[in-house]
Amino acid sequence: MELASAEGGGAPKLFATDALRWAALRSRDRRADGSFVYSVRTTGIYCRPSCGARSARPENIRFFSTPGEARAAGFRPCKRCRPDAAEQPGRAEQAVAKACRLIEAADEVPSLDELARASGLSRFHFHRLFKALTGVTPMAYAAECRARRVRDELGRAGTVTEAIYAAGYNSSGRFYAEANGRLGMTPRSFRDGGKGTRMHVAFGSCSLGRILVAATERGVAAIAFGDDDDTLLRTLEARFPNAAVRPAEPSFSATLAAVIDAVETPARGLDLPLDVRGTAFQSRVWQALREIPPGATESYASLAERIGKPKAVRAVAAACAANPLAVAIPCHRAVRSDGGLAGYAWGAERKRALLAREASVPTLTPGTR
Repeated sequence: MELASAEGGGAPKLFATDALRWAALRSRDRRADGSFVYSVRTTGIYCRPSCGARSARPENIRFFSTPGEARAAGFRPCKRCRPDAAEQPGRAEQAVAKACRLIEAADEVPSLDELARASGLSRFHFHRLFKALTGVTPMAYAAECRARRVRDELGRAGTVTEAIYAAGYNSSGRFYAEANGRLGMTPRSFRDGGKGTRMHVAFGSCSLGRILVAATERGVAAIAFGDDDDTLLRTLEARFPNAAVRPAEPSFSATLAAVIDAVETPARGLDLPLDVRGTAFQSRVWQALREIPPGATESYASLAERIGKPKAVRAVAAACAANPLAVAIPCHRAVRSDGGLAGYAWGAERKRALLAREASVPTLTPGTR
């Protein structure tokens, strides 16, 4: 099921994943009113999540972030639940949105009591409401915000220690206890952008345009499609700004040929060592992608379920977009729940071409996941 994008401005929309929206719809949860509406294809109307109308078949339901989006798609408001009256976010949504902003802006993580007082709710009710609307606890949300700050600061700060304190940690020991789980690698390796790494790069042509293949002594670290070599090289250097990037030796032609062969003949696969560099979460998503056989696809929601993070659908999509190894890590096999292509780092047309090429490939696991 496609998640329609939120309109610009206003409070951030909660109940932002399929799983949370379906749960709210099944229970007719009034707390979700104002966060999204749903339309029914067979009746041409849209409703609040709490509407008491008879339940529609799932395949006829589509979610929208606002009533305006539903109207733009040609649906009319339900006369029973009057969903247009839910344009403004409800009190519960406003309270949690305010807490999210406080967490994101604070130098140190606010306590649960501080967040509850600022939201005008009891400690217990605030905690339950926050988790119901966001899918995580306030402290888990704060931990992810700090991890994001650390990743940003590691690219700017003069030292790792400066980055740790700038991100809101009051001791380096506490950060290092969490570092591998949050970053997937040591802080210095993350910050250094490939410092001390030798990377050999070669260019070639395939049916999808120009192709770049780069490798370290550990294995292939980047595969990318593009229209010209200069742009491909600049993108690689931006990803590994401190690596020593050099033209590959003639002997590297066998590696380049193997990658091109995997593009043109997906059934053969790619049997080359890889140097996969990403966060712990990205690595889990990328491993799940590698388990999808040629000719099959899997939705972002299904991938999130498979790695044990059912509420992290958007994060899974972001990990797919950050994949540096086209074809080797087949992020083109990740699609929306309704079968739509969604995005692809190297262009939707290339994604469509890869899937079409694989559609006739016999797979070990029949059917589409």
